[in-house]
Amino acid sequence: MVAAASRDPNPRRAANELASILGHENVGFVLFFCSAEYPLAELAQAMSSAFGTLPISGCTTAGELTPHGYDRGSIVAIGFDRRFFAVETALIDDLEHFDLPTAQPLVDTLLERCRRQAVAPVNEHSFALTLLDGLSSREEQVLATLDAALGRIPSFGGSAGDDNHLTHTHVYANGRFYTRAAVVVMLNTKLPFEVFSTHHLEPLTHKLVVTAADRERRRVLELNGVPAAELYAALVGCPVSALEPAIFAQHPLAVHLGGQHYIRSIQRVNDDGSLSFYCAVENGIVLTAMQPTPLLSDLAHMLERVTARLGQPAAIIGCDCFLRRMALESLGQLDQASSLLSQARVVGFNTYGEQHHGMHVNQTFTGVAFGTVPTP
Repeated sequence: MVAAASRDPNPRRAANELASILGHENVGFVLFFCSAEYPLAELAQAMSSAFGTLPISGCTTAGELTPHGYDRGSIVAIGFDRRFFAVETALIDDLEHFDLPTAQPLVDTLLERCRRQAVAPVNEHSFALTLLDGLSSREEQVLATLDAALGRIPSFGGSAGDDNHLTHTHVYANGRFYTRAAVVVMLNTKLPFEVFSTHHLEPLTHKLVVTAADRERRRVLELNGVPAAELYAALVGCPVSALEPAIFAQHPLAVHLGGQHYIRSIQRVNDDGSLSFYCAVENGIVLTAMQPTPLLSDLAHMLERVTARLGQPAAIIGCDCFLRRMALESLGQLDQASSLLSQARVVGFNTYGEQHHGMHVNQTFTGVAFGTVPTP
């Protein structure tokens, strides 16, 4: 695997810069993550021109994780060596009607195509990467359906961002960018790998019951029978008018399932006093107030655990919630985190939500780590 990044704002020059680094004779697939500030139609054409017939998938970001750490306004890409990876992709362009009868043949086809060129036994040495439109509000349905179809095959991924504008997010497949769509990448590899997820938050004793919600729009209208924004503001100790993303990042809520807490981050306060979330919410669920522990320590410990199991990683593909980045920026710790990620060979992007084994979560660092590349 080889990673490269470009900060050139010109799509053609940026794509050519990436291709000059990644375009060796054994590259079989390219995965990229780009700032939404690029003119996307021009970038799509430039990527196709620079990489020719090479299959490419990707998405827009809320920030990039390059070989040098955190960045913005850039494009980062990874080239996968066909000697170690068999890769197949599929586009889901109808998220509204994606169900198991649709998902199962899609997964079966991806696995069969990987099996024809497999570099290792497919069932034991494969995983799926999912990239979804981060503003589609369909993540839960799509991920649960895919997870059922994947069976024992692990999966992870991230929701595309748009540099924190929350207006238009895109995934890339078949030479163009799409909205309200998802890309599934099936990877079969002879490298040892581990799909992981971590967060730095721990539960408090406060419990909030969703007593009124608009499920389709991911809005909570009332908590404990009180207007949602009013109760949340009282919980965190500030007026409703002071609620902003930095507050939400420091004081998230979570659902408790199967002995674990899954973060449900707040997106914004609405004029009617409701709260919009990045994940699904519905009447009757119980939300637990969470508090942060040292983020850098959690990140370092996670990387240490991965290294203990796999050895020094050959590469890590990371999906890092943009709220974590916001927290690091507010604490003045972004450079330290960049150093940790760079040393561990992490590349990836800041997301509007992370995906792990069929769950849609927030404020996590989720990804896949690869062990040392064997001699061909």
